[in-house]
Amino acid sequence: MSPALGEGTLDGRVVLVTGAHGGLGSAAARACARAGATTILLGRKVRLLERLHDSIEALSEKPVSPVLYPLDLEGATPDDFADLAERIGEEYGRLDGLLHCTAEFRGLTPLEHTDPAVFARAIHVNLTAPWWLTQACLPQLRKAKDGAVVFVVDDLQRVSRPFWGGYGLAEHGLSALVGMLHAESVNSPVRIAGLQPGPMRTGLRAKAFVDDQDRDARDPALAAEACVELLSAAGAEWRGTIRVLE
Repeated sequence: MSPALGEGTLDGRVVLVTGAHGGLGSAAARACARAGATTILLGRKVRLLERLHDSIEALSEKPVSPVLYPLDLEGATPDDFADLAERIGEEYGRLDGLLHCTAEFRGLTPLEHTDPAVFARAIHVNLTAPWWLTQACLPQLRKAKDGAVVFVVDDLQRVSRPFWGGYGLAEHGLSALVGMLHAESVNSPVRIAGLQPGPMRTGLRAKAFVDDQDRDARDPALAAEACVELLSAAGAEWRGTIRVLE
């Protein structure tokens, strides 16, 4: 992370990270905490959230203690997301950043042989639920001086290839959502952006690529730095765009 985006970059900001116990989510949550943010860690596995919480509290920079919010996006309803947003408003008075790191992918499968439930889950968890959560949080984001929503998206050229199924289709929808929501929010204090982090060494990627042959994959911590930048004031440069990490 550059000196301008180091410790203190997100001081005083409240940031909600979804998929917080995943590969990128956990790296991004730590990076946001090191940068001074109060992090709200959303994920479906309580034990993994607790481990992440402890690892953040153990950072030498002594970040603000993170908050755990266990929630399974598959079963969550719009009312559940509205309740989360209301709780954030009651506790903090606003939300400064929403970082979508949640990803659901069960492996490469021909569309014809995809279990309908697996297909529907991929569309819902990767596209519908992130939008429902964003929609619920927009009123709290507007209360911030510099509210930011960041959607992590996959390489559309890659996931347009055979066998990527519902995940690939959802990623196309998520990418379109960035542009559409930006156009509708251009006069709003809330800025919308996307991040295409490139190949990362994560559990999700391991379902499509053999680890010892995947030499392009990088440490998620490198992409986490870009997450901090997009959530910070410096992220205004990327408003309405999808930042692609080379």
